[in-house]
Amino acid sequence: MSHEAPHIPTAQSMPHVDSTDSTYPTDSTGSADPSDRVDSPGPMATADGDCARPGESSQNEVVNDDAGLCVRYVDEAIRSRRSIRAYLPKPVPPSTVADILSVASRAPSGSNIQPWQTYVLTGEALKRLTTRLLEAFNDPAQRLLHQEEYAYYPREWTEPYQARRRKVGWDLYGLLGIGRADKARMHGQHARNFTFFDAPVGLIFTIDRHLEQGSWLDYGMFLQSVMVAARARGLDTCPQAAFATFHQVIAAELRLPETRMVVCGMAMGHADPNAVENGLVTERAPLEEWAHFLN
Repeated sequence: MSHEAPHIPTAQSMPHVDSTDSTYPTDSTGSADPSDRVDSPGPMATADGDCARPGESSQNEVVNDDAGLCVRYVDEAIRSRRSIRAYLPKPVPPSTVADILSVASRAPSGSNIQPWQTYVLTGEALKRLTTRLLEAFNDPAQRLLHQEEYAYYPREWTEPYQARRRKVGWDLYGLLGIGRADKARMHGQHARNFTFFDAPVGLIFTIDRHLEQGSWLDYGMFLQSVMVAARARGLDTCPQAAFATFHQVIAAELRLPETRMVVCGMAMGHADPNAVENGLVTERAPLEEWAHFLN
């Protein structure tokens, strides 16, 4: 997620890389070239839009009988998902966002709790929220009053996590030409979180504060489903943990009940192919480093 930090990273303090993005990507491996992406479900979809299971004919005739095609499209939607930090002003139809959320709601949920509550902001509603967030972020006195309600990052960094975080932060700043001592430009880039990176759709995700860690696991699976469903429709996203810091501003603007906690935000729209920051593709550790097969 994007969680950009306006400070200079050192062994103790490093640029903020978000898993719900603050200015640093939590991107998955994917092509840096937008032309390499899958922009529609294509022939893997059945007549009613469903993806057929390999070898299944069903009542809907599959446009292409290649059983592996569906797998390839799903894999590509996952691999091409990246945290995009610059968007075109092209609007996204509300019906498309509704379809994405509806599909994503099929994410696994223990005891079918379905902990997600989502706020979709566009137009004037989006502008009002971003204006208030920028006011709070750009005022040093106000900024000190805000703190996230949950710890997104560890209190003490260890390896290999510290090195990964530092690298992705400086890779992004390198693309943008931001030097290690340029605090003003770091601040400016971090501030872009609170405009949803100019995306036409901003999403705010909340959860009932009485729910426990298991429901947060459910929420993560839901968020990934949102992003993959968006990619299948040719859209891009950026999950942004930065919003959690300013939960009081968001709660006031959206009139959230006290029982709800801000989890994160997400930008959604069409990636700007000319924005250098969208060329960032983060690395992933090889399978052998983290997968353990036992027989």
